[in-house]
Amino acid sequence: MLLFRKRFSVLPGFAPALGFTLVYLALVVLIPLSLLVWKSFGLGWGAFLHAAFSPRALASYRVSFGCAAFAAIINLPMGLIIAWSLVRYNFPGRRIVDALVDLPFALPTAVAGISLTTLYAANGWLGAPLLKLGLRVAYTQVGITIAMIFIGLPFVVRAVQPVLEELDPDMEEAAASLGASRFTTIRKVLFPIALPALLTGFSLAFARAVGEYGSIVFIAGNMPMKTEIAPLLIITQLEQYEYEAATSIGTVMLAFSFVALLGINLTQWWARRQNGDA
Repeated sequence: MLLFRKRFSVLPGFAPALGFTLVYLALVVLIPLSLLVWKSFGLGWGAFLHAAFSPRALASYRVSFGCAAFAAIINLPMGLIIAWSLVRYNFPGRRIVDALVDLPFALPTAVAGISLTTLYAANGWLGAPLLKLGLRVAYTQVGITIAMIFIGLPFVVRAVQPVLEELDPDMEEAAASLGASRFTTIRKVLFPIALPALLTGFSLAFARAVGEYGSIVFIAGNMPMKTEIAPLLIITQLEQYEYEAATSIGTVMLAFSFVALLGINLTQWWARRQNGDA
């Protein structure tokens, strides 16, 4: 009598596929990040804390994470509206608009940064009128936020769009036939279904903005304690051959990003569970 029975899968090759996946992830993700942490702690606790939490480093964290969070929050409703328009309505040029959403993916970040700086500079097409109204965009945190909105918007749109495409319009018609207003239908029917996808888009946009360099460095102005982002501070430390200080700042950003993504993933799990219970 056989105590163990070998299970056969319809799709063979699980063991080599899993082995390749683990080895590849270790080489590409785990080992580089482990070396980053190991290099930073080579300073010792005192030097690590001094380099990672200096006043200049703390200011750069506030700029990077604060602007990234604000940009991701703005992209949530804007991305939802754009995705809804692309899915629910047929209008001339819809395919062109749909392709333009992916432009920040294909556009080199340096080109995006130069374009945004030219547009929002004091003598730019949008910068000059805004400056007359008392709003300076380029070389301020407002400009940094705009650049982060630009690079983060596609993540929200592409995360929400498939969910809206699979959403049956009959659900909206049923809610309307039961007397629900348009706002109630959005709040009670559409928003709970799209919430996990919105949180996914938010997390991707936030993570992308935190690590962005090329499209921000031109419009930021790079003033220490004011408009200096954390990636730029890392580059500055590397140019000054302060490798341990650069890795210390990178380790702190890695820890902050991990905690933020973990919290967002837990929120996504809670939202899916609530939808399942409903």
